[in-house]
Amino acid sequence: MEGGKRTREEMDCVTPEKRSRGGEINSRQQHELRENNLRAMELRNLTDVQLQKLGIESLESRQQLLHCLQKCWQFSNEPMKVFNDPIHGHIELHPLLVCIIDTPQFQRLRHIKQLGGTYLVFPGASHNRFEHSVGVGYLAGCLVRALNERQPELLINKQDILCVQIAGLCHDLGHGPFSHMFDGMFIPKVRSEMNWKHETASVQMFDHLVKVNNLEPVMEKYGLSLPGDLIFIKEQIAGPLDSIAAGSKWPYKGRPEEKSFLYEIVANKRNGIDVDKWDYFARDCYHLGIQNNFDYHRFLKFARVCEVKGKKHICTRDKEVGDLYDMFHTRNCLHRRAYQHKVGNIIEVMITEALVKADPHIQIRGSSGKMYRISEAIEDMEAYTKLTDHVFEQILYSSNPELSEAQAILQNIICRRLYKCVGQTTPESQLNVSQEMLLEWSNEVAKSKPHGTEVDLQPEDFVVSVIYMDYGMKDKNPINSVHFYCKNDPNKAIKIRKNQVSKLLPERFAEQLIRVYCKKTDERSLEAAKKYFVQWCMNRNFSKPQDGDVTAPELTPLKRDWQTDDDDSDEGGRGSRLPVNGEQSVKTNLFNAQKAKPS
Repeated sequence: MEGGKRTREEMDCVTPEKRSRGGEINSRQQHELRENNLRAMELRNLTDVQLQKLGIESLESRQQLLHCLQKCWQFSNEPMKVFNDPIHGHIELHPLLVCIIDTPQFQRLRHIKQLGGTYLVFPGASHNRFEHSVGVGYLAGCLVRALNERQPELLINKQDILCVQIAGLCHDLGHGPFSHMFDGMFIPKVRSEMNWKHETASVQMFDHLVKVNNLEPVMEKYGLSLPGDLIFIKEQIAGPLDSIAAGSKWPYKGRPEEKSFLYEIVANKRNGIDVDKWDYFARDCYHLGIQNNFDYHRFLKFARVCEVKGKKHICTRDKEVGDLYDMFHTRNCLHRRAYQHKVGNIIEVMITEALVKADPHIQIRGSSGKMYRISEAIEDMEAYTKLTDHVFEQILYSSNPELSEAQAILQNIICRRLYKCVGQTTPESQLNVSQEMLLEWSNEVAKSKPHGTEVDLQPEDFVVSVIYMDYGMKDKNPINSVHFYCKNDPNKAIKIRKNQVSKLLPERFAEQLIRVYCKKTDERSLEAAKKYFVQWCMNRNFSKPQDGDVTAPELTPLKRDWQTDDDDSDEGGRGSRLPVNGEQSVKTNLFNAQKAKPS
């Protein structure tokens, strides 16, 4: 990224000539301010309540004045640094954001791959959490400024804008090696008693970053109010910080309920439409070589805040509902084609196995000189700062003989000696899967030896993996949580149901995929493992594997539910199947059947 600076003209005092698109300070308002000896530096944090005390009684006048002051204050002497980003072009970032970027804790993100093991499948996916975080910080500013321009009555101030941008910038500080592999696969294996998420570590790392780099005075210099604004930033990343307050009517402390919409910009817990997704859609598609069908610029044009049951939510135009379905469809496609790629997944399984074996033998120095294992580094942010993707090479090239087993696994990855996928299936209904259940399923697969198969396979030869695919809100339709507005009444929020949009939209919004891999990669073992897998699917009443008729043609005809008729196509509308006597079916022509029906 290229760095540059741009200086804006300083505003020494507010005069009638200082104007903005949101309005201007008229002579009466100017008189009120001068009567109270208020100059520019004191106007920085002026509030609606203070203006009311100064005698400006009209709410509309106060809103216009605050918006105008906010616009005027933006013409300051603060140098804006310019970054050349391949996705968003030349972007400007506030100097406070640059102070955060220029810390070891943030620079650490340069060494954590955005897509983890997917880079070992898609050669272009070499981008890191660093550039994604910069992009999210930029987009957070774009959205909050767009709302401020469109609706000055929201009273969005400079503090709000900075806090939202900082939250976007720092939302991924807590990611571990290989991103989601660390908190989704490694930690559950070695510390199953913990419900640890990277958002928790992001908050802890943010606190650590501010403390060790002495950033509180810098934040105050740029107008932030501490500790309130620090709380607001962390709440945007991880939600309510107080578990007791989480169940209350308004669980947040950083901002009052009238600014509830600010919590929907970086990590939208309500419907999942947020700037984090906008950046990773664009950035991941660019590096993966996959078409991105969602344009966040259009959403920015139509975003506005409406009140819904006493809370203010970010809404969009009613005509944009189709584009939002496309956005979530894009997310699903990225998961199917890249994030949950069967080879990428097994590479991450193998890296996880190596880290588990290496865990007792890797020591990371933390605060006060205390040493931590890989799995313990999440307890100390100084140690965690030193834990990145480089742990792969640290293990691979170590001379410590205790790491030989882990090294062998990583060497197999480097030489492309990977576990092989023997099949994929889906359960009839969603299952709650634990680490213990996955081990039990490996035992079941090993016991599902079909009659006539000579190769004996053991539970340790199989790896069972469960992948969750959804639209971002488990089995719920996220669009049901989105509010829209109409052109004729932009202040009234409405909901649009699926049946009002199209009959061709998904009926279900979540599913589970069950994949089974075999660690033995010789041809004879793999052929046998595929038959084991088909037999296990039959025993478990899971769906028929797509290649089941090819890998186990002697088995699939034995399960009635899996039988298909090559003629049961409704091409041309000539016929359909009607069930008769439970299991049997008979082909009928609906038109002939209707004629033969007795009167």
